[in-house]
Amino acid sequence: MIFRILEDQYGEKLRKAKAADVHFMQLALAMGRRGLGSSAPNPAVGAVIVKDDVIVGRGWTQPGGRPHAEVEALRRAGEAARGATLYVTLEPCSHVGKKTPPCVDAVVAAGIARVVSAIEDPTPEVAGRGHARLRAAGISVDVGLCAVEAAYHHAGHFRRVRDKRPHVILKLATSSNGKIAAAGGAPVAITGEAAKARVHLLRAQCNAILVGIGTVLADDPLLTCRLPGMETRSPLRVVLDHALRIPHESRLVQSARETPICVMASDFADALTAVKLGAAGVQVVRVPVAAGAPGLDLAAVLRALSERGVTRLMVEGGARVAASFIAAALVDEAWLLRGPDPIGEDGVPALGTLPLAAITESQQFRIRASEMLDQDTLAIYERV
Repeated sequence: MIFRILEDQYGEKLRKAKAADVHFMQLALAMGRRGLGSSAPNPAVGAVIVKDDVIVGRGWTQPGGRPHAEVEALRRAGEAARGATLYVTLEPCSHVGKKTPPCVDAVVAAGIARVVSAIEDPTPEVAGRGHARLRAAGISVDVGLCAVEAAYHHAGHFRRVRDKRPHVILKLATSSNGKIAAAGGAPVAITGEAAKARVHLLRAQCNAILVGIGTVLADDPLLTCRLPGMETRSPLRVVLDHALRIPHESRLVQSARETPICVMASDFADALTAVKLGAAGVQVVRVPVAAGAPGLDLAAVLRALSERGVTRLMVEGGARVAASFIAAALVDEAWLLRGPDPIGEDGVPALGTLPLAAITESQQFRIRASEMLDQDTLAIYERV
């Protein structure tokens, strides 16, 4: 819904904007994408400083959320920032954080003459105050350029601020006839290397990746990012396991001290098992079970992750977990990867008892983008 509102509010601004302004804001957005998955709990902001049509500074939010993008860009620009224009993908903060002073103070002190800000920050301590303080200091402020794209990039931040949960991205890799495994859940290769690389990049751009215990027992996955040079960008691994059935010898538990893992269990799960998992480096989090349905309360799971700073959550498996998130209306994006070959009719449907049409033909979703990845197709749907 927010994308439609922003399209109505700022679409004309984008159409009438100067080409140079659009160009530099697009560069700032590209800078910000570098921080996706690593800047949490802060948003992945990008900033570009331009003087006389030349970029004199650029920055993006650093790992862990500090320093902020504006501070990084100003540091690189130095004295060249005086009289320049700052392009930034989110309203500069105006409050004193836990570790840093407000970014607006740094912008004013640097002598920036104009700020082009893509979108207002919904954080209550900011929420327009940053723009107001910049204007009060005599700086020209223009808000709303590329607002729709910025809102998409900052969706995790917006969702955490407004709804106290992460932005949820469901990833499904299906055969041409909508299956995710062979009969009995036997794993089978569905997509090629290009699609797998895209999935690993998505992992790196999320703060956490979630699967159900069924996937762990069937596949013994590692759930890390294995793109060359990005191995350190692996997200928090999350397992829905209300009865704590995860095997101690599983690859997830055995790698817990290298890449964090969080197991979501019910209040009734065995305490001794939780202690043993904790000794192996696994974080066990207790959440309520769902009322009138099997498994854990997904809304409670998302709140618990949000409280731990997670802003972007990738849901990767299996069919029951995917269907549960769809049925609970907790999917914000669905990435549907389709391989070129079918799996037998006795294979496992992607959403269990739910048809794929619950995404592809639902009025709750609209297609945002699609592309070919060698022989596979990727379609990205977003909630309207």
